Amino acid sequence: MPALLISFLALAIWLYLVLGRGGFWLSSVRDTQTLAPPPGWPSVAIVIPARDEAEGIAASIGSLLAQDYAGTARIVLVDDGSTDGTAAIAQRAAAAAGRQSGLEIVTGKPLPGGWTGKLWALKQGIERAQGGSPDYYLLSDADIVYAPDVLGSLVARAQADGLVLVSLMVKLRCESIAERALVPAFIFFFEMLYPFAWINRREAATAGAAGGCMLVRADALHSIGGIECIRDALIDDCTLAAELKRIGPIRLSLTERAHSIRRYPGFQDIRRMVARSAYAQLHYSPLILLGVVGGMGLTYLAPPLFALAGVGWARLAGLAAWLLMALAFQPTLRFYRVSPLWGIALPAIAFCYTLFTLDSALQYAGGQGGLWKGRVQARE
Repeated sequence: MPALLISFLALAIWLYLVLGRGGFWLSSVRDTQTLAPPPGWPSVAIVIPARDEAEGIAASIGSLLAQDYAGTARIVLVDDGSTDGTAAIAQRAAAAAGRQSGLEIVTGKPLPGGWTGKLWALKQGIERAQGGSPDYYLLSDADIVYAPDVLGSLVARAQADGLVLVSLMVKLRCESIAERALVPAFIFFFEMLYPFAWINRREAATAGAAGGCMLVRADALHSIGGIECIRDALIDDCTLAAELKRIGPIRLSLTERAHSIRRYPGFQDIRRMVARSAYAQLHYSPLILLGVVGGMGLTYLAPPLFALAGVGWARLAGLAAWLLMALAFQPTLRFYRVSPLWGIALPAIAFCYTLFTLDSALQYAGGQGGLWKGRVQARE
């Protein structure tokens, strides 16, 4: 009887996820709609925090300088203590594009207590950009490469729908074995936690954003107290989205017109990326961690165990749940153009992410929480 109950509970979870959670698994909320241009094009300040981003900064800056935006746009790059020549590479990229005047580089100040590194850099960039009284800020990571029409489409969407935040979930690099195994699931799990359809519904409480690309209305940002209001947030994108949704509508979409070129060549690289903030997502709570581990086991591991080792109705329920999760994963796998057979492996992939989450908690317990590029940033 316990086995039968657990197997049917796992099946019920997947029926809810597929039928009742905003259709997250369809990956259908895209930025593909073409909008009419606004009556006038507002000014935009593009703020990029950069710490040791030599590998991708030239391509990112080049793509932003090549935007066919009809309004005024300028870039403020905050060099956050880089040791690899990030600022010089960015300057050379601007010179190669013949747009030196379109890029301003700010040397970041030392990180004060109570701030994460990225948010401290963003604060400095926004303060520098305020002199030009921009109407919007585009907060962009230093590894994102944009198609020429992205900035215009973001602004057109914000203007047409009266949005205080428009964010794009950029397409992550998916080339190495580790990336092909784990990156699509990262997006799948994110959409499960933050269904885009719910985020984009004005009356829904769900709020989320993707930190690599966020267009924020300047007056809205200032009205919530600026970046300072989330100064210690490791999951800064979703925290900012929650603050902004209190005062206006927001939107998050998938896109293929902006790509992250940051490489994750091995499994350990992805582990470090996930472990940096996974325990922060759980509010540093051992009880929540215990619940998440149990929930992941019930949702992802129980179905294949019952399908392979169960009997009778328990086995059928396990097979049905496993089939549902494999099918639900297919749209994300198609988006990333990887084999549909990875759907069968979703339980093993989820197990990896569970281990990464436990590692995040262990790092926090050892005083290394939020470790990223040599800095420990998790709040004590």
